[in-house]
Amino acid sequence: MVSVNGVLLKPLAALGAVVLLLAGGRAGLDALIDTAPPPDMRIATSTLMLDRDGRLLRAFTVADGRWRLPVDLNAVDPTYVAMLLAYEDCRFESHPGVDALALMRAGWQLLSQGGIRSGGSTLTMQLARLLETRSTRDAGGKLSQIRTALWLERRLDKDAILQAYLTLAPYGGNLEGLRSASLAWFGKEPRRLTPAEAALLVALPQSPETRRPDRLPEAARRARDRVLEHVRLAGVIDADEAAAARAEPVPTARLDAPILAAHLTDRLRRAHPERAVHRLTLDAGLQERLEQLANARSAALGQRVSMAILVADHGRGGILASVGSAGLFETARQGHVDMTRAVRSPGSALKPLIYGLAFEDGRAHPESLIEDRPSAFGAYVPANFDLGFQGTITVRRALQLSLNIPAVKLLDAVGPARLVARMRRAGARPVLPDLSPPGLAVGLGGVGVSLTDLVGIYAAIARSGRPVILRETLDEAGADSGLLGVVGSGADVGAPVLEARAAWYVASILAGAPAPTNSAPGVLAFKTGTSYGNRDAWAIGFDGRHVAGVWVGRPDGAPVPGLAGIDAAAPVLVEVFARLGPTTPLPAAPPGILSSTSAELPPPLRRVQDPRAASRDPSLGGVQAPQIAYPPEGARVELGLGRGRAADLVLRVRDGVPPFTWFVDGAPVVREPFARTARWTPDGPGYVAISVVDARGGAARVSVFLE
Repeated sequence: MVSVNGVLLKPLAALGAVVLLLAGGRAGLDALIDTAPPPDMRIATSTLMLDRDGRLLRAFTVADGRWRLPVDLNAVDPTYVAMLLAYEDCRFESHPGVDALALMRAGWQLLSQGGIRSGGSTLTMQLARLLETRSTRDAGGKLSQIRTALWLERRLDKDAILQAYLTLAPYGGNLEGLRSASLAWFGKEPRRLTPAEAALLVALPQSPETRRPDRLPEAARRARDRVLEHVRLAGVIDADEAAAARAEPVPTARLDAPILAAHLTDRLRRAHPERAVHRLTLDAGLQERLEQLANARSAALGQRVSMAILVADHGRGGILASVGSAGLFETARQGHVDMTRAVRSPGSALKPLIYGLAFEDGRAHPESLIEDRPSAFGAYVPANFDLGFQGTITVRRALQLSLNIPAVKLLDAVGPARLVARMRRAGARPVLPDLSPPGLAVGLGGVGVSLTDLVGIYAAIARSGRPVILRETLDEAGADSGLLGVVGSGADVGAPVLEARAAWYVASILAGAPAPTNSAPGVLAFKTGTSYGNRDAWAIGFDGRHVAGVWVGRPDGAPVPGLAGIDAAAPVLVEVFARLGPTTPLPAAPPGILSSTSAELPPPLRRVQDPRAASRDPSLGGVQAPQIAYPPEGARVELGLGRGRAADLVLRVRDGVPPFTWFVDGAPVVREPFARTARWTPDGPGYVAISVVDARGGAARVSVFLE
C-alpha cells in the first residue's frame, strides 16, 4: 500500500472519493448505490420460548452456536439508545448512511496525524459490516461497506436499521445483540438499564474481546467510564449520574441463559423447528418457583430421587407450570428424563374415578356402608396397604383412607373396561400390561399412566366431570386455545368423564381426606398414591381454579425404601398451592345432591351390595341381574320438552329382585317396591344417564337423549 511520510494513501483516496460522491448530490449517491450488491437481510435469530405474558422462558442458540436474541426497539431503555447515538453516531437521524463530516474529519486525522483518532463509521456502516462480514481495513472493503450503508438507508427506516444493529452487534464470546448481552452480563432484559449498565453495553461492541467483563474487568471499566464521560459532556446524563455510574462495579462473571421448563420447551422446539417464537401458557415466575421447590425437596429424599410437578388452570386448560425433573443437569437423578410424560404405575390415584362411576350408576352413595374384609375375586386376592381391615365402613371413609378391598369391589361392579374408557375420555393414554384387556388390578395401579394423564383426569373431576384439553401453547390472539394439546386426537373430549353429581361427591370426599402435616384439612381436594414396591409416590389435587400433580421417585424405576405418596408427594403438593396464592373454593353442590345419613338412604343405597355374593345365594333361585327394558341404550325419545307439553318418561325393568330404585345422572328419582314400571318427569331436553338398582345390588344403565 502506497504511503507518503507514513500516511496510507489508498484509505485516504477511498475516503476522498466518497466525500466527492456525497458532495455530488443525489446523482452521485445513486451511482454509488447502484453498484452495491444487496446485502443478505435474512438474520437468523435464536428461537424464543415465551410465557403467557411474553416473558422469556428459554432461548436456543442459532446454528453456529451464537446467542442472537431478536431485539424489539420498543423494549430497549431510552437512556441506552441516547447514549449509543451520542457516542457512536450523533448525526444518525440526519445522515444518509454515511456521515460526510465524520469522514472528512477522519481523513484529516489520517493525513495530518498518520492515523484516525475518531472514526467516521456510522451505525448504518457498522450494520453493513456486520451483514457482509468483510474486512474494512482496505479501501475496497471500506468502499463496499459505504455502498451497503447507503443501500440500507434507501430501503429501511432509521428504527429498522437501529433494531438490526442491536440484533447483530457483538458483545464478547458467542453473544450477539443487545438483548443477549443484557441477559448474560446483568441477568435482565434491556428494558430498564442503569446508566452504568447502558454505558458498558455501548462500549463492548467496539472491542468485544478485549473488554470482556468476565476476562478483563478493568479494561471493561475503563471503556465504560470513557462512554460515561462522553455522554455527560453531550448532556445525556448529568454529573451526579455519571459519578454514581462510575462507582458501580462492572460484572465479573457471565450469567447462564434462562432455561425454564427445559423439557417442555425442548419438545416443542423439536416438534416445530420452523417457529421462531413459541408462546406458552406457562407462568414464568411460577415455573421458576416450582423448579426451585422440586430441586430442594428432592435433595432431602436422596441423591437419585427426582420429582415432577404439573400445574394447570382447569377452567381454561392452560398448563401454568411443567417441571419435568429435579434439575436438567442432575445426572445422578437422570434429570434429562421428562417425568411429566413418563409412564408409571399410579398406585391408588385412580380410586376417585372408580368411586365416581359407582356414584353415577347408583350403586353407592358417600354414606353407603361397604365391607372392608378379606375378599377374593377369582384368583385375585387384594390386600390393604397396612394389611389390616376396617370391617363395615362408609364409602366416604373407605376412599379417604384409600382402602384397597372396597375399591376393588366397586371396580368389579362398574367394570375395569369402563374405568379405562373414562380415563381415555379425560384425555389419558393408559398403557395396559402386554396389551391385555383391563382387569381388576387396574384399580390399584396395574396400568401405566403419566403425570399429565392424572392431572387431566383430576381436572375433569374438578370441572364437574367435564373433560378439558390441557394446553401448552397460546394462539396468535393470546387465548388458551392451544396449538399443541396433550390430549390425543382419538380422545372423545365432548363426552363427560363423570356425571356432575358423581364428580361433586368425589370432590367433597377428597376435600375431607386426612391432610398432610403441613396443611389444614378441607383446603384442597386431593388424593395420594404409592405404586407397588415404593417406586412411585403421587399426590394430585385441585381447588376451584387450579389442578396440580406431583410425582416423586427414581426415573429408572428402582424402589425407594419408605417412599409413600402421603409423606413424599402430598407435602410438596401443599407447597405448590401455597405458591399459587390463596386457594379458590370448590364449586357449590349441583342440583339433586342427596344429603343423608346411612340409615336415611333409600334401602338399595344403605349398603353396597356384592353382585358376586348375590349370584352365589341359592335363595335367589338363579334370578338374573336387572336389565332396562325401556328406554333402550342410545335412544332419542320424543317427549315434547321443547314445545311446552312435556310427557313423563316411562321406565321399565326386567329381571332383577325388587324393590327397584331408579337414578338419573346419579341422583335417585323413583323407588318402586314391587312394580317393574315407573314414570319420571324430566327437567328439560338433553342427554341423561338412567340407572336402576335392585335389592341385591345388581344394576343396569343406559344413556339416552330426551327431546
